[in-house]
Amino acid sequence: MESGAGPVPGPGRWGAAVCVLTGASRGFGRSLARLLAPRLGEGSVLLLLARSAAPLAELAAELRDGGGTGTGLRVEYVAADLGCEQGLRRATAALREMLPAAPPGRLLLVNNAGSLGDISKSFLDLTDPDEINSYFAFNVTSALCLTSTALQAFGKRPGSSRTVVNISSLCAVKPFKNWALYCSGKASRDMMFQVLALEEPDVRVLNYAPGPLDTDMQLLARTKTGDPEMRQYFQSLQESGQLIDCTVSAQKLVNLLEEDTFRSGAHVDFYDI
Repeated sequence: MESGAGPVPGPGRWGAAVCVLTGASRGFGRSLARLLAPRLGEGSVLLLLARSAAPLAELAAELRDGGGTGTGLRVEYVAADLGCEQGLRRATAALREMLPAAPPGRLLLVNNAGSLGDISKSFLDLTDPDEINSYFAFNVTSALCLTSTALQAFGKRPGSSRTVVNISSLCAVKPFKNWALYCSGKASRDMMFQVLALEEPDVRVLNYAPGPLDTDMQLLARTKTGDPEMRQYFQSLQESGQLIDCTVSAQKLVNLLEEDTFRSGAHVDFYDI
């Protein structure tokens, strides 16, 4: 879809496209997959990536049935731990195999996979380099490798569009006690994708912060965060009904992609829209 182009009504409105979504087995990723599938036109490919095979297989089967959309969507999945070298290589190999033969019209890559890290620990508790390197391998290295591999494998095709979305966070721009790993990982990813936007002006790049989602990650935030004030803050979000349903936030992202008027490389928060 060209910049500024409005959505075409009906199923398959995005035409022939290939969409790659990480962290697709639950939470925001699962909700987003269910919104993207009906928008992908005849001959499109949706590749789902996550660590857990069973929920991925279940989601892929659901989306193949299509909910009656009849768009002829091909849904594939790869179960891989993106935080380990073997899993990341399995995922990048799947991209190299699938993307060169994918429909030429549109590439959409959504880097959604991520983890909190051990939020019971303060900055001064983080002394184990293996723990820290493992965190960044999953949350930063994998996103960079998957994105560079996908863009190379899809290539530059006349008349096609390429869009990369990084699922960001308020934590990319604001520090939170006990969240040194998460905040620095999100800040790193935001800057990484801003560099991509500068280097590749024909690639549309978006850092989307989905807001405080009602997910397992929020449950961890309000029960495991070491700092008591921070723990109470997250508890108050839940008690006051301020947590956002994943589908509501995912729909805002889809709207952003369909409007396609964001500045490439921008950080856009759920509450900005």
